[in-house]
Amino acid sequence: QGLLRSDSIPEVGEDAAATVGMAETLSEEEQDELRKELVKVEEEIQTLSQVLAAKEKHLAEIKRKLGINSLQELRQNITKSWQDVTSTTAYKKTSETLSQAGQKASAAFSSVGSVITKKFEDVRNSPTFKSFEEKVENLKSKVGGSKPAGGDFGEVLNSAANASATETIAEQTQE
Repeated sequence: QGLLRSDSIPEVGEDAAATVGMAETLSEEEQDELRKELVKVEEEIQTLSQVLAAKEKHLAEIKRKLGINSLQELRQNITKSWQDVTSTTAYKKTSETLSQAGQKASAAFSSVGSVITKKFEDVRNSPTFKSFEEKVENLKSKVGGSKPAGGDFGEVLNSAANASATETIAEQTQE
């Protein structure tokens, strides 16, 4: 009967004056009934606590017999928790969004690489670069003799540097 009552019960932390005021409005008979119910509920809680402790002890004994230790249990809990997380809608949406973002970033980096490659090609084909390349070729032919023209730009620079170093050594030897 007490559990089905619609009377308001003061919450923890409610004003003490409100609680005292409520106790004064109860008749002696209602107060006795509530005290008996209080004792009964406290006894039930005590019994449930003892049953829970016995069940926990039995659980520990079963786990010991099965060879389940704390580390294995922790692993199982982590695995189950991870499975729970990955099955949530939020995780799936986040994963999908990150996947799409990764694909877009990859495409962006690819297009940036293409743009840079094109710019290098544009620079190499520019009149200024061609003029510089011709000057290096002329220098190479003057310094290196009658080697066939061509080769890549790196070879041309290396041979020009070697020729310059050889020229410097020759001058020092003559002095």
